[in-house]
Amino acid sequence: MRQIKPLERYGYADFICYALNAAEELQDSEPRNFREALESNESKDWLKAMNEEMLSLEKNQTWKLVSLPKNQRVVGSKWVFKKKEGISGVEAPRYKARLVAKGFTQVEGIDYNEIFSPVVKHCSIRVLMMIVNMYDLELEQMDVKTAFLHGELEETIYMQQPEGFVEDNTKVCFLKQSLYRLKQSPRQWYRQFDEFLVKAGFVRSDYDSCVYMMRKNEKVILYLLLYVDDILMASSDRQEIQKLKKRLNDEFEMKDLGNAKRILGMDIMRDRNKGELFLSQQGYLRKVVERFRMKDSKVVGTPLGHHTKLSIK
Repeated sequence: MRQIKPLERYGYADFICYALNAAEELQDSEPRNFREALESNESKDWLKAMNEEMLSLEKNQTWKLVSLPKNQRVVGSKWVFKKKEGISGVEAPRYKARLVAKGFTQVEGIDYNEIFSPVVKHCSIRVLMMIVNMYDLELEQMDVKTAFLHGELEETIYMQQPEGFVEDNTKVCFLKQSLYRLKQSPRQWYRQFDEFLVKAGFVRSDYDSCVYMMRKNEKVILYLLLYVDDILMASSDRQEIQKLKKRLNDEFEMKDLGNAKRILGMDIMRDRNKGELFLSQQGYLRKVVERFRMKDSKVVGTPLGHHTKLSIK
């Protein structure tokens, strides 16, 4: 006799659909476009952030206004807004406005070629934390304010002028430097930063392309880890870190965050007197739980059933 399996009430696709809908229904504090930014209660903060972004672009000579040549494509542009949480005791919450290119309109072979760019591996971060704790090293952090604006473009790209800052309706932006969300931007930024570090005397790790070390008398005196625009640096000599910070500030527009407190959503908790260092994602997980409306869910000690028997084999 054929057995008929009961229908599952909810399938995997149903849970995915619910999660996406729940995420979309939540009202984020960041505006989704230029108009929402001007109409929000924090419009002054967003407008200040946009003006700061435009000053950075102008300082970096990212583009020049030109008439669009015949038979040339134009890439769109848009504003992206983000309210970044501050680090307790280090910095207050920041309002960030980024002018980005609509990279999805780029055509491979015309607007870009190679796009791959490495980022530091999570295991490399954990290894560095182990070394820092074991040898009681100084651990500090910096942020590149406009990382993707430092890469030099190899292709000819024209872009629409930014909304709210149009100077001449008959002109377009001829990009001289890279810009956020261009497909080749991450790669161009990494290449420039890598060249700078190598010239400064750093050696790139053979196992992770975003781990750099500076040696003196066959001894590593400085470590540097790069994740896009986040930089961790460690050394037993604080003066070496300060020298590196000055060189980075002379070459790029940087923000000094002092002692490292958070990296990639992980809080760094350290007690040097006890020789302890921990990484915690408690804050990140709390946001995930709240985002998917599970804050008031019942607490379960283990996701496995009580009847489940585990074995070491």
